[in-house]
Amino acid sequence: MEKKQYQKFIEQLKAVAEPNRLKILDVIMSGIQCNCNLGDSLDMKPNLISHHISILQDAGFISLGRDPVDARWVYYSVNKTELEEFNRLLGEFFNANRVKPRMTQCGPLARGLFIDRIGVISK
Repeated sequence: MEKKQYQKFIEQLKAVAEPNRLKILDVIMSGIQCNCNLGDSLDMKPNLISHHISILQDAGFISLGRDPVDARWVYYSVNKTELEEFNRLLGEFFNANRVKPRMTQCGPLARGLFIDRIGVISK
C-alpha cells in the first residue's frame, strides 16, 4: 500500500472506530437520511450529529446533497465506491495469508535456534 493510500486508510479506521460515527453510518446505510431522520434514530443532539457527519464525510464514507427546492434540507448517503475500496483494503491488510513464518534473529530464542542448527556458539 502506498503512503498516501495508507494514511487515508488510517483516517478511515479512526473515523469508524468511534461508536457514534459507526451508529450514524449504520443508519445511513439503510438509505438516504435527512437531519431530522438522523436525530430521531440516534437520540443525539444536532450539533453532535453534524460533527460526526463531518468526520465521516472527510473520510469519504458519506456524501451529502441539498434539496433542490429548499437548500436548508440536507440529505446524507453512503459513498458506496469509497466503502467498497475501504472493504478491499481492510480485507487485504487483515488477510491471514499475509502472515509469513520468520525466524527471530535476536534474543535468547534466536540463540537457541542457532545452537540447535549448528551445535556451537561463536564468541
